[in-house]
Amino acid sequence: MTFSRKLTMLAACLACVSAAHAGAIKEDKDSLFKPTGKGWGELDIDTMSRPERAATLRAQRSANLTYQGGPVMVAPTKVYYIWYGSAWDSASQNVLNNIASHIGGSPYFNINTTYYNASNTHVVNQVTLAGSTANSGTLGAKLTDANIQTVVTSAISSGALPLDSNAIYFVMTDKNTTATSGFCTQYCGWHTNTNFNGQNIKYAFVGNPETQCASACGATTPSPNGTPGADAMASIFAHELEEAVTDPDGNAWYSTQSGMENGDKCAWNFGTTATASNGAKYNQTFGTMKYLIQQNWVLQPSQACAQHYP
Repeated sequence: MTFSRKLTMLAACLACVSAAHAGAIKEDKDSLFKPTGKGWGELDIDTMSRPERAATLRAQRSANLTYQGGPVMVAPTKVYYIWYGSAWDSASQNVLNNIASHIGGSPYFNINTTYYNASNTHVVNQVTLAGSTANSGTLGAKLTDANIQTVVTSAISSGALPLDSNAIYFVMTDKNTTATSGFCTQYCGWHTNTNFNGQNIKYAFVGNPETQCASACGATTPSPNGTPGADAMASIFAHELEEAVTDPDGNAWYSTQSGMENGDKCAWNFGTTATASNGAKYNQTFGTMKYLIQQNWVLQPSQACAQHYP
């Protein structure tokens, strides 16, 4: 399936979900939306019920991203992986370890330095793969959203990973594991936050589409590193990483017109590509490995999808 067809299919799914989220609230041309972390927006009912605040936002309503005052992860970001499931192979893990180890400092991640917090402090172009742990699949192969949160908090409670409010915990599932709230049909990954032991922790789910939905969430065939599941997950990882950094709590950078975050704005948009020796398309090199990574939404000099900044 071509990337345009993938995008059309996913967009149709997300439109249905957005309507379901709206419920009995009537949507109109002046409706305000907030992000869900899963690629679509939902009606911002709380804000719409506050006339003065709603009037201000409606005057600024735009498809572009605007800052809504919430926290932004401006300090160097730590990444922790939780390898979930027993079907992981070392080659796939190497592809994902490599991108987490080298995306920081890259012209690609530098796009996020155009984002800032309420003190006008900008995101730092530093990302570190600070640690990882394995979970052989203790909660089964069909994970609810609550299960995924438990996977994260259990890894912290057990001491396998530290409690760190300036980190993002990624639940990386193997090809036999799915997420029951919509993996492959409504999203490829998502991010959120929760309060745990007195700290606000950020975490994300990244699904492995190799055998479940290569046509919807997968990379091209052949894939850049010969690991189709992991190569696809690398782009999903980048998407969730940049969204978690710039909008960790769902109240910082997003479009009030759609609820989209920066990764959503460029989903399945890869820009200019080159061809690797194995015939695979790629557009980024991290370390010595090639990847096909979606573009990210840059704020300067004008809002648009880009592969690098400046």
